This record gives sequence, C-alpha cells and structure tokens, in this order.
Amino acid sequence: MHDLGFVSAIMADKSFEEVITFASKKKFKCVEIMCWPVGKAERRYAGVTHINVEELDDARIHYINNFLMEKGIYISGLGYYPNPLDPDEETSEKAFEHIKKVIAAASKLGIPVVNTFIGRDPKKSIEDNLKLFEDKWPPIIEYADSMGINIGIENCPMIFTKDEWPGGKNLATTPVIWDKMFEIIPNKNFGLNYDPSHLVWQQMDEIQPIFNYKDRLHHIHLKDVKLYKDKLDKHGIMAYPLRYHSPKLPGLGDVRWSDFFSALSSVGYRGPCCIEVEDRAFEESETDIQNSILISRNFLRQFLVL
Repeated sequence: MHDLGFVSAIMADKSFEEVITFASKKKFKCVEIMCWPVGKAERRYAGVTHINVEELDDARIHYINNFLMEKGIYISGLGYYPNPLDPDEETSEKAFEHIKKVIAAASKLGIPVVNTFIGRDPKKSIEDNLKLFEDKWPPIIEYADSMGINIGIENCPMIFTKDEWPGGKNLATTPVIWDKMFEIIPNKNFGLNYDPSHLVWQQMDEIQPIFNYKDRLHHIHLKDVKLYKDKLDKHGIMAYPLRYHSPKLPGLGDVRWSDFFSALSSVGYRGPCCIEVEDRAFEESETDIQNSILISRNFLRQFLVL
C-alpha cells in the first residue's frame, strides 16, 4: 500500500547517515531528503542540507545508494522549498538554478520526485503571479520531464507572518489555482506534493482533492493542524493565519485521517507518505524531536503496513 517515511528537515542537526540510520531502526521505509544550498536560512525548517547536490560526484552517488541499500531505506523525494517567484530577480534566479541542480541530482540518484514550491510575489495578485508562473516555470518542468523526474508542488500558502503578507510566498494554494497551473503546464510530470493540513486551516475540504487530482499526486505529506474556532472568532480570517491555527502531529489536529487514507486507497495511490513535523510543542530537545516522529508513526500505523 503506502510506504511511511518522514521529512528530514526536522532532523536538521543530524547527518545524512544519522537520519537514514534512525529511519531504519524505527521501521520506516523512506525519507524525503532536504537539499538546500549549504548555509543557514532565516525561515524555520529551511536551509537543511542532508544531500549537497553541489558535490554529488560518482563516488558520492555510489556511497549514498550503498548506504541506503544497507539500511533498507529509500529516498521518497528530494526536497527544496524556496520562493522561485521572489520579486528580487537575483533571488529568483538562484532558486531556479538550484531547483535544476536538485532535479539533476534526483536523476543521477534514481529518485523519481523533486518536491518544491511554485513561489509567489506576495504583493502581486493571483493573476499577475500566474503570468510570472507561465513565464518562468515551463522550462523547469520540461527539463525535469527530459530527466524523467516528477515535480511535486506542496500546497502550503506560505502566509503565516508579517513578512509574507498579504499574498504569501507560494501560489499553489487552492484547487482553482492548481487548475490554472495545470492548464498552463499540462505535463503529467507536474503535480502535487499534497498536504491536507493546509486546506483544513483554510476551512476547505481536504479529502475531495485527492479524487479530483488523483493523476497529479506525486508525493504526500502527513501533517495535521488545529484550527482554534475561538481564536478565529476573535481575530477573523484576515489576520495572520498563525493567530488562529497551529501545525500539529498527525492525530492531534483536525485532519480526517481515516477518510484521507480511504481516499488515497480508493484512487490507487501507492506512493510514499512522509510525516512532516512542524509542531512547536515538540521542539525543546532532541528527545522531543525524535518522539514527535515516533508518536506520528504510532498513530499512522493503523492505516499503513510498516
């Protein structure tokens, strides 16, 4: 059925070997590996590099594949989540350049998926951002297609704090926008890294899109979210979204997990499902971080064969 893994970003301070060894010991089947450029990033969970695609020579490829085989783990996808449509042209170009490097790395490593964001100029309208998308993204998808790589776009709005206001930093947030994107770029290798939690806090149905976009599901993120109705009533939907919701571990929020996995099974999805931890209640220590992954695993094992 579905292979359970986790996103390596939560283990930012660990090496590639430590991440994979932990996954193996704790009976996971896969890991989504972060491939940011080496260096620090201001945003939480960004700037994590467990495979440096700038140094991926034949010897390193051989080592990675042998280590994965030894530990009985596979990489579900390579992840890099910048803002490729940043209004600063130099920042945008650097993001696209690195996305291409990650695509090339995935091809060399035999990994079928690269996960990322579309990006967005937060001060421009959806319509204007779609024009930017149409101008900048088709060559990237064509390049990925030529390399045999699927692109999974996570549906996170990236609109949580003041610096992301008012439009957020990722265009691919709702089904109506996905439809526009897939109309502009119909390539079947262009699809979703689907995260149900982002629809829940937008007060949308997180289950129906699985049926509507079954042919575009290239990867799945398992993250929950708690929508606090009392806070929403106080702040309103136009407030910064973190004022009325919090990311949670699977099972500790409002995602309808039984219906979610029923839908995945119904549409024939057989790909990886990776836990993404962004729950601030589990960030105080290394033990907290490891426990957050294991608590999520223990909840999700009722739906998955481990």
